[in-house]
Amino acid sequence: MAETFGGSGGTPEGFGVRVAVAADVPLVKAVIDAAFQPYVERIGLVPVPMEADHAANVAAGRVFVTGEPVVGLVVVEQRPDHLYLDIIAVRPDAHGQGIGGRLLRFVDAHARALGLEEIRLYTNSMMWENQKIYPRYGYEATERRVNGPYDRIHYRKRLH
Repeated sequence: MAETFGGSGGTPEGFGVRVAVAADVPLVKAVIDAAFQPYVERIGLVPVPMEADHAANVAAGRVFVTGEPVVGLVVVEQRPDHLYLDIIAVRPDAHGQGIGGRLLRFVDAHARALGLEEIRLYTNSMMWENQKIYPRYGYEATERRVNGPYDRIHYRKRLH
């Protein structure tokens, strides 16, 4: 069984979140696919998280999961001046249970544990649900940028 964080390695404890291990890769893929599949028709293309190299992200220690079996996850990347929240996903049948909020609070604590004062992320402009959620957790929209077929809204959260 994988270790749930107890404060080692600068990772916060008390969130029921653990680092993903190789055996979790199929579950990571399944949760991401289930979470993002509803957007395929709306956006008209496959969302980038569905095409990510999940095995490489897990091997790099960038994926943190919650639930047994896994019902939610985040993929983060430490940058010099911020923590980049690459993916957050919750299985649709687990919506409304506070899992997304727990994961976002974990990301805050993880950034603080790494000594970072800001978190950044972006979401597709067609993912209206996310645009309502992120501001509730202290994120502010900073810009809207089109990159090829992707129209994205960028957010940041400053930790104090």
